[in-house]
Amino acid sequence: MNPVSKPNRLVIIGGVAGGASAAARARRLSEECEIILLERGPHVSFANCGLPYFVGGEIPEEEDLLVQTPESLRSRFRLDVRVHQEVTAIDRANRTVTVRHVLTGAEEQLAYDGLVISTGAAPLLPPISGIQNPGHFTVRNVPDVVRIKAWIQETKATRAVVVGGGYIGLEMAEQLVHHGGLSVAVVEALPQVMAPLDPEMAAWLHLELQEHGVQLVTGSAVAAFEPPSPGETAGASVVVLKDGQRLPADLVVLGLGVRPETALAKAAGLEIGDRGGIRVNERMQTSDPLIYAVGDVVEVRDAVTGAWTLVPLAGPANRQGRIAADCLFGREAAYHGTQGTAVLRLFRLTAGCTGLNEKALRAAGIAYQALHLHPSSHASYFPGAEPIALKILFAPDSGKLLGAQAVGRDGVDKRIDVLATALKAGMTVEDLAELELAYAPPFGSAKDPVNLAGMAAQNVLAGDVVLAQWSEIANLDPAKSLVLDVRRAGERANGAIPGSLHIPLDDLRERLGELPRGREIVVHCQSGQRSYYACRILMQHGFAARNLTGSWKTWRTATCG
Repeated sequence: MNPVSKPNRLVIIGGVAGGASAAARARRLSEECEIILLERGPHVSFANCGLPYFVGGEIPEEEDLLVQTPESLRSRFRLDVRVHQEVTAIDRANRTVTVRHVLTGAEEQLAYDGLVISTGAAPLLPPISGIQNPGHFTVRNVPDVVRIKAWIQETKATRAVVVGGGYIGLEMAEQLVHHGGLSVAVVEALPQVMAPLDPEMAAWLHLELQEHGVQLVTGSAVAAFEPPSPGETAGASVVVLKDGQRLPADLVVLGLGVRPETALAKAAGLEIGDRGGIRVNERMQTSDPLIYAVGDVVEVRDAVTGAWTLVPLAGPANRQGRIAADCLFGREAAYHGTQGTAVLRLFRLTAGCTGLNEKALRAAGIAYQALHLHPSSHASYFPGAEPIALKILFAPDSGKLLGAQAVGRDGVDKRIDVLATALKAGMTVEDLAELELAYAPPFGSAKDPVNLAGMAAQNVLAGDVVLAQWSEIANLDPAKSLVLDVRRAGERANGAIPGSLHIPLDDLRERLGELPRGREIVVHCQSGQRSYYACRILMQHGFAARNLTGSWKTWRTATCG
């Protein structure tokens, strides 16, 4: 599916990450090609990932969100950039597109011999009564956030409800708190925020929201948006949940996810995949070899499973735009799938992930082992070290890395980037243990958290320890299993797993006689290291022992709500 020849006129529908990247790369590959970039909005290249931070004032000026303007692209790359221009039809037989000027309604036909579709994804607006009431906003472009700031100022809003606990929803919740201290509630229909994280990892974010005064409602979807009833405090609307809760709001932010904007591609007869995106090959070609598609509008292969997936992230969109331009102009390039690597800041915490989580691995029928640990962000003896809740998922036979998640106040992005690189390279946990990473006390440890994760997984693969998961504790049969706490007495005084037996690690060898031989012993400490030592003692004395991975920290956080 290669193009017949290099294009003389390349038309690109949509700017921002994918389209603008394709246009700039195309110019670097050809000075002769006429490159026309059509954008229906007022801005061709803006920092869509920075939009929430404009609302909160961390990005102070609207102009700061503009990565490139039509003038700068024209000056540097000689691109013909046309804003307020919406493509309404693609005529594949005649190789033309119909373009409507948004402000005047005038139409024209543009011929092409190369076409790139970068129409992105639109915010989901399910058919909920009142969803488009005044004071309700989505966050997709610069005018959206300008309107939000104006609404807050004009109405003197004090209460906001964010519907949806994904990336945009959580970032907006944080920024609305920063913006004059609005009272904020987050509503998520799922039992947890941040669906890419496993529940025990998302639980850290739940605590962070609550500690910053954000009301969090999970497991209850929105039933309707209604005007205030008599006696209710007036506001723009009341968010009515299916469980009966009513949340008054002066401002509602709708962060319910996105859907690929494929209407144009569908009407042109291009292949649409089962996930709802344009189906493309590794070269980013659609079912028409002259037409390419990039960014949030396309389906791509998952890097772990190889299955089709939708991953609306700016990094992949930029790379896809570059690859499409390379292939259009005869270069050998291919997109080898998306890992879903992402990072989020929520107040004091950073959360990151790469690869698959447990839910996705189960759905794909992939066997895995889950491992938790809580290392320090840098050498623990150096001031400022912060704990990281780190989780890796790996194949129980080969040890191949399948996914990773991390939450903490410092050092999370660094570790997720290392693990994302390892995942891309097809590394195993053995490789993680052997990685040579930069070390000085202010930056890391001689055994970096990534190394420690690999070493702990090596112990599992070698049979030196058997793991128990936090979710198993509630279902243990006391007749068959005993939970053993090997922490110090002072640690246990701050909380304990109900029904657990307490024997500090340093006393364990002398008190083995207190332990039953006919029951499995699930051992925990504060984070998992001392309980590993305890398991090694017990196993070598003939006990059936398992280590509660992540130990007290993981169990307590996962079960606190």
